[in-house]
Amino acid sequence: MPTNAEATAAEIDLLRVGEIAPGLAQLALTLAASMDERGGATSKANAGRELRTVLDTLRKLAPVAADNDRVDELMTRRRRRRERTA
Repeated sequence: MPTNAEATAAEIDLLRVGEIAPGLAQLALTLAASMDERGGATSKANAGRELRTVLDTLRKLAPVAADNDRVDELMTRRRRRRERTA
């Protein structure tokens, strides 16, 4: 199982937000690393809460994925079918 820091870094890479919001991305990595260190449950709970908030913000800043969804696929099929019949 990856550490919190590794999982957070992977999510930041997946979201492609490191260049968009480098400060928030670094804050998320710092908070995740602090959760991996030895320490009290209260400090880890606080760091986890803050990490969740920062990651939510980063998700909102993430660019829209270029992958087609099911609706896009259906619209493409429909357009091709119409082009063939025209």
